[in-house]
Amino acid sequence: MARMEDLVETEQEHMRSLALNTFDTTPWAEGPPLSERRVAIVTTAGLSLRDEAAFGLGAADYRVIPAAADTADILMNHVSVNFDRTGFQDDVNIVFPIDRLREMAADGEIGSVADFHYSFMGATDPALLEDSARALAGMLREDQVNAVILTPV
Repeated sequence: MARMEDLVETEQEHMRSLALNTFDTTPWAEGPPLSERRVAIVTTAGLSLRDEAAFGLGAADYRVIPAAADTADILMNHVSVNFDRTGFQDDVNIVFPIDRLREMAADGEIGSVADFHYSFMGATDPALLEDSARALAGMLREDQVNAVILTPV
């Protein structure tokens, strides 16, 4: 990820001018102990499977990544020129920690790994993502997910 001071001045100004949402309340959901949780990954790394269409600029949709997918078939097509992909290229788990979740499930640290995980394009206006996020929440519920690892990129 680029540091603010490494960006050109116009990009720094743009980033500083972006509106930030504020919330009157803090959402809170209780659930079972971690050792009983079903965990999914939701990322904004712009990941897709090798045979899927790449994300476009301003994309408000998402890609479904099955838990059984071979990590060699997961591609990053994030549109931001400011994003450093070298960590992902070295180890997909940097932005999509599926191997770590599998290990945690095998060790009994978590209850199970969800059948499906999801990726958005991070360089998108959050207001445009609401419909997709609501649809994704329904799919997480169907998969009985009660914990999510968010990897913002």
